Amino acid sequence: MTATEQPPERAEAPGLRRRVLVAVVLGLAVYAALALWADLDGLGEALRAIPWWAPLAACSLSLTNYLVRFPRWQRYLALTGSEVRGWSSLRIYLAGLSLTVSPGKVGEAMKSWLLRAEDGTPIARSAPIVLAERLTDLLGFLVLIALTSTAADHAWISGAALALTAGLLVLVGSRGASSLVTRTVARLPLVGPMAGRLDESLDASRRLLSPRELPLATLLAAVGWFLECLACWIIARSVLPPGVGLVEGLTLAEVTYAFALSAVAGAVVVIAPGGLGVTEGLLTGLLESGYRAAGLASGAIRGTALSVTLVTRLCTLWFAMAVGLLALRWHQRAVGSRRPAQPQAEGQ
Repeated sequence: MTATEQPPERAEAPGLRRRVLVAVVLGLAVYAALALWADLDGLGEALRAIPWWAPLAACSLSLTNYLVRFPRWQRYLALTGSEVRGWSSLRIYLAGLSLTVSPGKVGEAMKSWLLRAEDGTPIARSAPIVLAERLTDLLGFLVLIALTSTAADHAWISGAALALTAGLLVLVGSRGASSLVTRTVARLPLVGPMAGRLDESLDASRRLLSPRELPLATLLAAVGWFLECLACWIIARSVLPPGVGLVEGLTLAEVTYAFALSAVAGAVVVIAPGGLGVTEGLLTGLLESGYRAAGLASGAIRGTALSVTLVTRLCTLWFAMAVGLLALRWHQRAVGSRRPAQPQAEGQ
């Protein structure tokens, strides 16, 4: 390594900081707009009504969600031929959360870069893991929606997600469709030389999303994301008197449906980083309906619904980013401790 060359895990840091800063600024702008829409005084009062233990419980459930889905990541590594295991695997897996606030969460592809630095796994072979994770996450949310839906008011959202997921599964699963895409790319200027790596990625995706692998991966996603639905329910219930909303409006099934549908809407609108704005807007609207059905005073409904939405997103989306940044730092330190000390130049 030359004197001016940075070690790979450090070279990523400046770009990462810029992306994180952009995500935070965008998030603050979105939340400021929502706060003005809901009335600042009412929102502040509603936020103060949320007890301290509710966000703590929600963060604990979010962390458990990551751990529940970790075996899926480990299985995908084995299928792609990576030999990374144990703490190194966990660090890389969690580090990917640092860019979870990116369009379609594609920022999590940073995990592929970290894998290549760790054991030389080609990015073309490991990048499909991110696609497989996102598709099975979507399927997991759709399972939750199917289990808790009682109305067809927002069926187009889950329908669009199902169509998108099915289309990608057909593209990846069909050798004919994959071959057609590869041949088309090969004939295009500029991107033509990438056809070989694209073919390798599609082949890896086919293994990850095979009918044998799909059910367990989807089940882990559904169980993991249900924990964040439960986190939202705990926060939403924490501001109500005991017994209110247990039968109608804010049942666990109804809040699970609201959270899952909002997450799917944010995923469908892929240009919204982490679903920012889309997820918050829909979740707030669905929670408003729940609080109205539960009999909450009309003047407090909007502020309460938005406060629950913001705290829920803090304990899910933004907590994930914080965990990812800590894990990335942990990984950098671990890699640095393994690197042999550079010999001093003669005469020093």
